[in-house]
Amino acid sequence: MASQQVTWDLSGLFLGIADPKISQTIAQAAACADMFEGKYRGKIAGLSAEGLLGCLREVEAFDAKFSDVSLFSSLSFAADMTQPETQALNDRVSKFEAKLAKQLAFYSLELGELVKAKPQLIDDPALANYRHMLQRVLRRVEHQLSEVEEQLIIEKDQFGVNSWEELQSKWLNTRLYEVTVLGEKKTLSYGEANGLFSHRDRATRESANRAIYGLLGRDGEIFATALRSICNDWVTVSKRRKYASPMEASLISNDTQQSIIDNLLGTIEKGAAIYRRYLKLKAKLMDVQVLANYDITAPLPNMPEQKFSYPQAQTIITDAYNRFDHQYVEAVKEMFQKRHIDASPRFGKRNGAFCAGYYNGKSAYILQSFNGTLGDVFTLAHELGHATHDWYMSRNQTRLNISVPSIVAETASIFGELLLTDLMLKDTKTNAEQKALLCLVLDEAGMTTFQVTARVWFEQALYESIKEEEFLDYPTICSHWTQARNRIFGDAVEWLPEMEAEWTMKPHYYMANYRFYNYPYVYAQMFVYALYERYLEEKTKFVPKLAGLLSAGSSKSPRELGEIVGLDVATPNFWRESLKVFERFVTNLEKTV
Repeated sequence: MASQQVTWDLSGLFLGIADPKISQTIAQAAACADMFEGKYRGKIAGLSAEGLLGCLREVEAFDAKFSDVSLFSSLSFAADMTQPETQALNDRVSKFEAKLAKQLAFYSLELGELVKAKPQLIDDPALANYRHMLQRVLRRVEHQLSEVEEQLIIEKDQFGVNSWEELQSKWLNTRLYEVTVLGEKKTLSYGEANGLFSHRDRATRESANRAIYGLLGRDGEIFATALRSICNDWVTVSKRRKYASPMEASLISNDTQQSIIDNLLGTIEKGAAIYRRYLKLKAKLMDVQVLANYDITAPLPNMPEQKFSYPQAQTIITDAYNRFDHQYVEAVKEMFQKRHIDASPRFGKRNGAFCAGYYNGKSAYILQSFNGTLGDVFTLAHELGHATHDWYMSRNQTRLNISVPSIVAETASIFGELLLTDLMLKDTKTNAEQKALLCLVLDEAGMTTFQVTARVWFEQALYESIKEEEFLDYPTICSHWTQARNRIFGDAVEWLPEMEAEWTMKPHYYMANYRFYNYPYVYAQMFVYALYERYLEEKTKFVPKLAGLLSAGSSKSPRELGEIVGLDVATPNFWRESLKVFERFVTNLEKTV
């Protein structure tokens, strides 16, 4: 990867930061917003079914016109946060988005009032395409504020909680970290240092952890101030919006119910013993008494080193998707052919990985820092699953039906990981390779299922502290973090003292007005386990069912999407059955020892 730069081609959106079409599109979007406001302000409440249909189609057309600018701006900024040009464009577009949101706030408010007053519109044949979207509107309407209040929230967020989110991201990606790599001291970017968490050398892993979290901890009060402000802001907003709890907004956003999520998290807590069983087995395989935190996702020692070039990763992932179905792989092929992936690590690039849908292009864009590890191959397979989901949705749904809740958004991505796992397990030639692969699968699933559950408890604890009028300074937040963490790991892991600062680098906690980002990942992992079991039972008969699920976008609820493939997430034992898949992987690993 050092000699091969894999960067994305954004020319399908705009030719560059200086492309005059950016300003032209912004001007056109502003004009469209003015026309829409003049046509519909104060009039939505009186619309017939046919009139509302026309309104919704105009909303979709407007969104299509401006979405490319928003996407280009965010992608350019994520690719290099240090360039003044990308910073300036990102700031310009963010301000314009805030202006549009204030100007058009009346639309969602009036739509809510219309659906509340005339709920029969939801089942009107003329609005069949938007039926579930309108059901979601009806669920949100009780929490809407007046237009002025909604505008004030947008204004306060623009330079308030949104800025805390930007600060956290910029701090992380504009610092250099002193890491000892195989005995040699090096100064590295966050992406490079973070890539060492899975290094084969134990001392290197320890050094990378101490470097990153030690530096974060030294500025711990900065992050505590940010998180404390964001959480207290959300408590205030939640009370004003009359949410029953700080979590209710996320339940509405995820189109699910508290009982389903409580059942899920309770099942994971009871099943944590299975995860600890794996961690203790891994300690044995690594020839240590107890795993250190920097061993949790580390490769096994004394194993043949597996390094992958980017072209090798492309071939393996394409093969895995193709073995499932010849049409299903088309989205993956297009992503590589169109150069919609930015994979090279570099200073100033946003940390982590993501996939951003490109509806107008019936495609997506992926950002990742690919360092050639097996884990990087799985991350790429995961993000290409998101691109596959976007591929199906954009071809089968109008724009208002692609607002997929997070608990659904991870379906194709985790399914893609399992396709890759299946292929690689079949192709393993030695017992050592099988051990290494099973450990990677269990490491990733353990993180998504068990570790992420601890993050949910951590966030719940923050709001409980605020309720109890406890001041959330840095030591207090760290205490909540370690207590939630220990509910999962127990005595199976020993932690560096620096790891109390681990929460500071999780971007999810700093997202404005979107709390409880984490549990959807747990939901998705467990749901896809059940989904994959159904595929193994039905083979080719399952393919059109999955295509139907992905094609539905947000036109159906998550529970209805499950029914497409014969699964009911509301049944009491559903999550317990899914947990058995994780346990089967543990049992398979035990057989190799």
